[in-house]
Amino acid sequence: MTNAPYYRPKGGLPPQTQLLTDRAMFTEAYAVIPKGTMTDIVTSYLPFWEKTRAWVIARPMSGFAETFSQYIMEVAPGGGSTRPEPDAAAQGVLFVVGGRFTLRIGDETHALETGGYAYLPAGCDWALANDTGAPATFHWVRKRYQPVDGIDAPEPFVTTDSAAPKIEMPDTDGKWATTRFVDPADMRHDMHVNIVTLEPGGVIPFAETHVMEHGLYVLEGKAVYRLNQDWVEVEAGDFMWLRAFCPQACYAGGPGPFRYLLYKDVNRHMPLGRV
Repeated sequence: MTNAPYYRPKGGLPPQTQLLTDRAMFTEAYAVIPKGTMTDIVTSYLPFWEKTRAWVIARPMSGFAETFSQYIMEVAPGGGSTRPEPDAAAQGVLFVVGGRFTLRIGDETHALETGGYAYLPAGCDWALANDTGAPATFHWVRKRYQPVDGIDAPEPFVTTDSAAPKIEMPDTDGKWATTRFVDPADMRHDMHVNIVTLEPGGVIPFAETHVMEHGLYVLEGKAVYRLNQDWVEVEAGDFMWLRAFCPQACYAGGPGPFRYLLYKDVNRHMPLGRV
């Protein structure tokens, strides 16, 4: 596992003396949910999850980003679920940002710690239990799987941030790299949840404009991010939510690496009309 300092919400409430001015914004092309908005009063509770609360930071919305939901789950000691996923068509990715828990997939059990990553295909039999004395916090990204006739469904797997290959982007001298948990050429997968790393001074040197929707949760560091026509300062704990074709670019501010957990939908034809 890795000892990377991934940010996780602290909960609580700000004092009554705090100013209301903040970086939170929601536009027709993107949303920014700063870490300071993830307080106790905006948490959700989910069926069949015990001693668990969730910050829901993305959900399908008509006319915005429609393919995925993303939760930050906080499971107290003794908590978890034996019936975690209510939708048999939903696949999921878990990424641990703090603590430790036991994940059962079928007849196998896995101890996931900070930096642990699990892919759970649609229809997968899984359960989760925090059998430690401290809270466990992880991201849970959910997307309905789009099967393709003639292509097998993917299998579940468990790995870690430190074990997955870190691929340097061309002509960047290692300043910009992506930790890929799935081979981009594997057509079984219709979503990727990766980690992007920009070293201090690293840039995304053009305004990416593409069909993929994005969720970007800043795990560590800070940067100035271009979202549509705006430059927005972001830091560890912030979440950026982008609809398809929203222009995006980045300058990493330092002094340490800027890293974020990135969701995108991939490898499928675009539906022609409602399905």
